[in-house]
Amino acid sequence: MGDRSTLLETGRFVRAEAEPGTGAVEAARTVNAQTALTDADFADEAFGEADVASDAELEARHRVAADKGDPGAMSVLGALLLRRGDLAGAEPYLRGATGEGDRAAANNLGVLLHQRGYPEEAAGWWRVAAVAGSAPAAHALGRYYRERGDEPAAEYWLRQAAESGHALGAYGLADLLEHRGDRGVERWFRAAAEQGHREAAYRLARHLRKGDPAEAEQWYRQAAARGHRRAALHLGALLEARGELKEAGRWYLTSAKQGEARAACALGFLLRDAGDEDSAAVWWNRAAQDGDGNAANALGALHAARGETQTAEKWYRAAMDAGDQNGAYNLALLCAAQERTAQAEQWYRRAAYAGHREAANALAILLLQGGDTEGAEPWFSKAAEAGSVDAAFNLGILFAGRDEDRTALKWYERAASAGHTDAALQVGIALVRDGEERAAERHLRCAAGGGSAEAAFRLASLLESLAPPPEPPALGESAGGAARTESEEWYERAAEHGHRRAQVRVGMLAAARGDLPMAARWYREAAEAGSRNGAFNLGLLLAREGNEPEAALWWTRAAVSGHGRAALRLGLLAARQGDLTEGQKWCVRAMELGPAEVSERAARLRDALAEELSA
Repeated sequence: MGDRSTLLETGRFVRAEAEPGTGAVEAARTVNAQTALTDADFADEAFGEADVASDAELEARHRVAADKGDPGAMSVLGALLLRRGDLAGAEPYLRGATGEGDRAAANNLGVLLHQRGYPEEAAGWWRVAAVAGSAPAAHALGRYYRERGDEPAAEYWLRQAAESGHALGAYGLADLLEHRGDRGVERWFRAAAEQGHREAAYRLARHLRKGDPAEAEQWYRQAAARGHRRAALHLGALLEARGELKEAGRWYLTSAKQGEARAACALGFLLRDAGDEDSAAVWWNRAAQDGDGNAANALGALHAARGETQTAEKWYRAAMDAGDQNGAYNLALLCAAQERTAQAEQWYRRAAYAGHREAANALAILLLQGGDTEGAEPWFSKAAEAGSVDAAFNLGILFAGRDEDRTALKWYERAASAGHTDAALQVGIALVRDGEERAAERHLRCAAGGGSAEAAFRLASLLESLAPPPEPPALGESAGGAARTESEEWYERAAEHGHRRAQVRVGMLAAARGDLPMAARWYREAAEAGSRNGAFNLGLLLAREGNEPEAALWWTRAAVSGHGRAALRLGLLAARQGDLTEGQKWCVRAMELGPAEVSERAARLRDALAEELSA
């Protein structure tokens, strides 16, 4: 059967999710005041460093002029009161300034009305301000239209704001264009990012991460430095992939402390790999509590490895509750390890129905082991079509068992093309059988390079069969002086991995070169591993060296395992030592085992021994 499923290793952070765009409410929070003839944005952070005394001083200075009807003072005072949340106090001043044609006041009046729940009236004042050239008003109007599904109008006003250099307008326009799949996204994200918009910097980095990863990293850094937790997460993942684990850990920690569960999960994996499982568990626990299924799976795997199966099951269930079907798959593996087969099948099915391809493959294996071939095949097919390499290989095994070789080969080839070593071996064997040696060589090389000892042995055999016969040594040249061939190197690689037939073949090649100690070494390894050919050949070497008692021991082992030539050798040895009855016994065994030539010689020897006994 194919490779059995093993406990899923919960992976690192890999999945990037779209960051939602800011809504019209963000635009509505922007408050403008007019100083001379320019608009100035007073977003929340712009007020962060102003103390109460300076606000009060500014308010007192403008209130006198505002009460006397000065439009500029009314606009500034209205903005200050709006900023403070005093809508009732701000409205008359903003209306007064708007009536005098102050575009910043018109914009802020729109903000006030939007906060009071009058979006249509707010849009009317934003339009007045935008037509007069207010970029913040154009941005707010664009957001208003987008929320109502009027994308052409939204694009028009957002573009007006963006082309006026308004950061929020540029971001809003980029967000709209990205949503529609239009061009120009990167330009406007960049325009906003260059003005310090951290969300724009983050999303620009995501656009650049494949085409220009170096620049993407710079924007991730800028956004992360401004407190963008997802940028810190992605920056950490980028650094981890590059092997800069210490700095990656710092950014994961920054993001995790800001509440990003995936960063806490990734930090846990870094700590686990550094050998600090206890600290890893702390961060996984934090991430799992925030609904990260990957972290819950990691905790489950940690407790399962410690033999704490009940705790592991709890966390796998938590992963399922978080929507991660790896939890169901891992829970099935946990049940299977405890021989709770019915429950394992239940959880495999749950994960498989949710599209988990390895669960589908594992379910098929479970059904096949239970004798349900018909039930297994559809799940193997579903897993293979979803990209499971093991399932494709297992389908090959299934069809080969039915003697449907062509269908089996199709699935083996699919698995082999994805790098499955055993599948490449099977394809190579099939192509050799069909006489397509060169195509077979390519697949056998892939399998042998992947560590398959059987593939290395078969590749060596194929290369040996395709090689031209060696030229006879020149006069005076030693027969063992020829350079080793590639086929011999592959035989040795297979032999070193414990392949018994390869060990015997390496021994034969060494003996042919006259290197009898090397030949004996490989024959002995093969014989001790159960190779009857190895035992027979080792016996031949020992007998040549005059050590017939040990040779007889290895020939006996080979003959008992079904080696006819070894049985014949034992018969000859017994006859020479005068034990005619023992010799007859081994001759009969050799006649039974063959091959034909051995059977004929054993029969003649048996008859001769019988005559001796009857004489």
